[in-house]
Amino acid sequence: MSTHQLPKLPFAFDALEPHIDQQTMEIHYGRHHQTYVDKLNEAIASNAQLQEQALEDLLENLDQVPASIYAAVRNNAGGHYNHSFFWQILTPGGASQPVGEVAKAIEDKFGSFDNLKTEFTNAAIARFGSGWAWLVVNEQNELEIVSTPNQDNPISEGKKAILGVDVWEHAYYLRYQNKRPDYVAAFFKVVNWDVVNENYKQAIS
Repeated sequence: MSTHQLPKLPFAFDALEPHIDQQTMEIHYGRHHQTYVDKLNEAIASNAQLQEQALEDLLENLDQVPASIYAAVRNNAGGHYNHSFFWQILTPGGASQPVGEVAKAIEDKFGSFDNLKTEFTNAAIARFGSGWAWLVVNEQNELEIVSTPNQDNPISEGKKAILGVDVWEHAYYLRYQNKRPDYVAAFFKVVNWDVVNENYKQAIS
């Protein structure tokens, strides 16, 4: 049995249509995410200490990874972690607005949900090349919007992601081509705000 496994997708491949199409989901999950898992397992195959670490611990302690496999672990552990997180915050027919404690925190920090969406979308669009945009709880337990290149995650900077969008082209190009803003707008229509609220409560606890 491999150390890390592809997690079960919490919805059918076509469940997010028309916002995220079935073919993109099949390729994104079944090929891209699977490849990150496989390459991570390959990278740590000869290091028993790293094999015992949880994915989150690997990313929080990248400075302890041997130089010879550092890039492979950083990229592929990040890819595995980010995608596992991403699938959990998506849902078909979810609430169109934030709920619970995170709703109040968003209003307190950004003034309104619309302001959050604008700032978050701007961060996603401004990320040059491949990467992610995130809503995080920072070291001061405050909400903050950040973006990371490639498969980096805010966890490596001491921040806790509660919402994130994948802006690698493989996440949206089949349907949206170069129209990244349209993809981010569609993403907000399938966010699982119940999960985001739980992420927020865990992050501030």
